Amino acid sequence: MSALPGAPHLARAGADLQLDGQPLAALAQAYGTPLFVYSQRAMLDALAAYQRALQGRQHLVCYAMKANSSLAVLQSFARAGCGFDIVSGGELARVLAAGGDPAKVVFSGVGKTPAEMRQALLCGPAGVRCFNVESTAELDTLNAVALSLGRRAPVSLRVNPDVDAGTHPYISTGLKGNKFGIAHAQAVGAYRHAASLPGLQVVGIDCHIGSQITQIAPYLDALDRLLDLVEQVEAAGIPIHHVDVGGGLGVSYSSDEAPPQADRLVAALLQRLDARGHGQRELLFEPGRSLVANAGVLLTEVLVLKPGADDGSGGKNFCIVDAAMNDLVRPAMYEAWMQIEPCRLRDAAPSTWDVVGPVCESGDWLGRDRALAVQPGDVLAILSAGAYGMTMASNYNTRPRAAEVMLVDGQACLIREREAVASLFAAERLIER
Repeated sequence: MSALPGAPHLARAGADLQLDGQPLAALAQAYGTPLFVYSQRAMLDALAAYQRALQGRQHLVCYAMKANSSLAVLQSFARAGCGFDIVSGGELARVLAAGGDPAKVVFSGVGKTPAEMRQALLCGPAGVRCFNVESTAELDTLNAVALSLGRRAPVSLRVNPDVDAGTHPYISTGLKGNKFGIAHAQAVGAYRHAASLPGLQVVGIDCHIGSQITQIAPYLDALDRLLDLVEQVEAAGIPIHHVDVGGGLGVSYSSDEAPPQADRLVAALLQRLDARGHGQRELLFEPGRSLVANAGVLLTEVLVLKPGADDGSGGKNFCIVDAAMNDLVRPAMYEAWMQIEPCRLRDAAPSTWDVVGPVCESGDWLGRDRALAVQPGDVLAILSAGAYGMTMASNYNTRPRAAEVMLVDGQACLIREREAVASLFAAERLIER
């Protein structure tokens, strides 16, 4: 049995591709396609890498659930002692439904509504652990909501450190041209304002510089800028309990991507905290993609092979599958490269194919120029699909969303049923006059 590079829980046993020892072609036959399959063990191993590196330190790992918010995923992390980073009232409801502890929840996002603030303040005995506030206007709104409920809202200001994470512009969040956070130059004034509001309690400082980050240096630059502010804010008489360095650690989608391991990132950040005299502070992390991406695959059946013209005109060969951009939008949205593997190898020479879906858009592609030996009826696995697959899925072209299966202790558990077409318009109404 040979493991795939960068995916230790995936391996080939002869011609069959397996996840946690389960043949993926057999899972596709049992549950149908398109189908997301996740390894719980892979997710928990990724979480454990952060937890081991942080042993002996005050810390909290808060899973950024926008990466994958399926209830069984949240349940798995909650049982492992993980907290959660949320960005909506809907995500908070999911955390609670999965058995998560609201006292381990940080509420991020630039546009929290008063209703969401009330929901977060009233859940559990004391509400959520912290609001990551992103503007002075939000401070004022949260203060008013908290006072109306007779509560004090714990706040951490998300600071925009103007650090380039070197990632795709759509997932960069730490530059001054991004919508996120309070500008570094305005942060001390914002902290003074927060401390003056009776419905708020300042507890920390936060930043998030982007996603799919493959270098440690941007994290260290951002941490240095945060610690500069901590020292200025505390000199103004406002104590800061925790430092939240966000998430964004990348994963290996292809062989030329080699992001640092979680333990190396944590060690570098702890070393910098100690060197600057801040080792006593509680450290928060908000990993998302790095916990779930390489734990999941999307299985899809080959429907049609459509060879291009063999006349030297540059026509494309199209491998049309039953998954589409509504199931996995990353390639269409970000031009993201995701590895595609046959679930059962054929003893034949490969041809070069564009793997595309049936959605009526030229942007509906999952992989371009892939060397594959395939025939209709074969099942392909799109790797590293555990993050931003189901959470970004849609019903475009009135396509039901895929089913989801989680492998738990080697057993397959159906964690989301495939949607029925009738359910997609069940809440709609015909005009009756």
